[in-house]
Amino acid sequence: MLLSKPFSPSMAFTSTAVGRRRRRSTAIHALDAAQSFDLEAQASDLLELRGRLKIAIVGFGNFGQFLARTFSRQGHTLLAHSRSDHSAAASSLGATFFSDPHDLCEQHPDVVLLSTSILSTAPVLRSLPIQRLRRNTLFADVLSVKEFPRNLFLKHLPPHFDIVCTHPMFGPESGKNGWSGLPLVFDKVRIGDSADRADRCQRFLDAFEREGCRMVEMSCADHDANAAESQFLTHTVGRVLAKLDLKSTPVNTKGYEALLKLVENTCSDSFELYNGLFMYNKNSTELLERLDLAFDSLKKELFAKLHDILRKQLFESPTE
Repeated sequence: MLLSKPFSPSMAFTSTAVGRRRRRSTAIHALDAAQSFDLEAQASDLLELRGRLKIAIVGFGNFGQFLARTFSRQGHTLLAHSRSDHSAAASSLGATFFSDPHDLCEQHPDVVLLSTSILSTAPVLRSLPIQRLRRNTLFADVLSVKEFPRNLFLKHLPPHFDIVCTHPMFGPESGKNGWSGLPLVFDKVRIGDSADRADRCQRFLDAFEREGCRMVEMSCADHDANAAESQFLTHTVGRVLAKLDLKSTPVNTKGYEALLKLVENTCSDSFELYNGLFMYNKNSTELLERLDLAFDSLKKELFAKLHDILRKQLFESPTE
């Protein structure tokens, strides 16, 4: 018969020591895991913080406030300036309003975003005391035309300022339920060689990309050529139809309802915007001329058919 090994105090000590080492090892591993998770969380917070910008929105009207809602939700610091007093609207959106552009520029924003009307862009830009800004500040715009602000920036801004021209091809109505899938056209006109300046420009564009915008990089010239056919033509047709004072009828077709909706959408924008699309896009004049020729051609085709029918009725003898 096998006898069990007699118990000794040294065995108890050894067992206790092993248990302590195991508990200590488990605690160390748990501590390491917690520290690792904490470092990852800190890195994530730092990355999110790094992505935030101080954005000065110059022109804090309807569209400027529309952009501010999303920028504020993303955690960016917002400054606002406008000729009209929009301090209450700015406060409700978490922005600080400055009536004096000198005070605004002395806040040293990372980005100065022009959200003015097309017609007032030049005087507003000239009124900014850019000497109070940091020398590498990024200037951006959200105008519906692109060559005009591009040339204006290059003319009035010293070469040490960065420039990116953007056009969110949506507004408060089309973007009220989110920006996902809506196009954002941009052109990095002049960005400094340093990595931090390139990174700042990308962080500004990321404000649109993270909302799901379809990012379209395109030269300002190509944008205006495309926008004349897509945007200016749409506004022109809508405003021509508005002159007809169209009304809903009891027998509306889907096509007719689409025309009524087009009138509503285009005429909800100011005539100042439409006039700016015409005046500051050199492609618009050519498009109007083509539209005139197309309408004349269509009328001639219709009247020619009518004349053929009348001629047959007047001069051809009926068959007996």
